[in-house]
Amino acid sequence: MKKRSRQRELLLEVLRNTTCHPDADWIFQRMREKMPNISLGTVYRNLAKLSADGTILKLQVGQNAERFDGCTDHHYHLACNVCGHVLDLSVPYASALDAAASESGCLVEKHTLLFHGKCPSCMGNNK
Repeated sequence: MKKRSRQRELLLEVLRNTTCHPDADWIFQRMREKMPNISLGTVYRNLAKLSADGTILKLQVGQNAERFDGCTDHHYHLACNVCGHVLDLSVPYASALDAAASESGCLVEKHTLLFHGKCPSCMGNNK
């Protein structure tokens, strides 16, 4: 059974009400609006717990660059090389990749795929 806390509930609320795939500092700033005494360490601890148990996704988008996603449905992301934003892609999840990878003798439960390129906003800025 997962232990509930006000901090964890607020973190989930903040994360599930955005699609921007924020970093820990962004989440911390939004949480402080409703819980001024929360510490950055508390945010990091709760992000670690929630990503470890699969409640949220942790995305490694570069060296020492972690972003978080409140949507745990199977989906793919694009990390923009220009502005740094992370976007959900509307590309069908290829569950056949899990089965194909399992043929190597491993048990593959899911896969993640992160595309790198330019987001629509940055492509528009280069026209």
